[in-house]
Amino acid sequence: MDSLVTTEWLAGELGANDLRIVDATYLLPGDPRDPAAEYEAAHIPGAVFMDLAELADTSTNLPSMLPSPEKFASRMQSLGLGDGSRVVLYDSSPFHTAARAWWMLRTFGAHDVAILDGGLAKWLAEGRETASGKETLRHRHFTVWADDKGVRNLEQMKANVESGAEQVLDARSAARFTGEEPDPRPATHAGHIPGSKNLPYGELFNADGTWKRGDALKAAFEGAGIDLAKPLVTTCGSGITAAVLAFGAHLLGNEAALYDGSWSEWGADRSTPKAMGPA
Repeated sequence: MDSLVTTEWLAGELGANDLRIVDATYLLPGDPRDPAAEYEAAHIPGAVFMDLAELADTSTNLPSMLPSPEKFASRMQSLGLGDGSRVVLYDSSPFHTAARAWWMLRTFGAHDVAILDGGLAKWLAEGRETASGKETLRHRHFTVWADDKGVRNLEQMKANVESGAEQVLDARSAARFTGEEPDPRPATHAGHIPGSKNLPYGELFNADGTWKRGDALKAAFEGAGIDLAKPLVTTCGSGITAAVLAFGAHLLGNEAALYDGSWSEWGADRSTPKAMGPA
């Protein structure tokens, strides 16, 4: 299964025994939309709802940090996702949050994971079938496992400012990156990690919400000053849209790491250096 699948492909695979479809829509706290209620109103047949707001480390005040491997495996089992499942993710979020779910699943040991190109919007625009309510689930075994090679922490990022061993790419808007716009989080400095580059995540998509591919996608990274042949770490405000950049890099053959604490950690830490202005 390719990492990016079409609505046509998915329609042809509906009902396959090993296929699991997941709605991974996540919105910022305070958003009036209710992703879980929207899922119950209309979802791709067979899909389950992955609550990314709950699927996080609740022992920290940082938003959206990875949960423990045990918690993640337990939640996947309850959703009917198991070892050997082919998982297709979609969302209806402006933040393209299926990418965060893709990154988490791969971090915790799932191997056959894809994103639906164009998400739920494209599926609905094509007049394809939907279901309502909740799906009947059967628990499946999901092995407790984690590989942190694709995860970066605060100390690693501090060391990287000194060494420059890995390129750092920030998914936030240009105004947030330069510091022209203040950070929305209390007691969080404006600006960016010194030496990092900026590629707002929305630049990886076509006007219809599908992913850019090939030369167009490559041009977005190169335009931000990134060499895709070299190690890359992605970051953002809270680790959500950084996964969009990581998935885009993956499509181009670069297995980027992700700084999970992102600016919500770096910007609030008084011991970290901050840069202002353009890259």
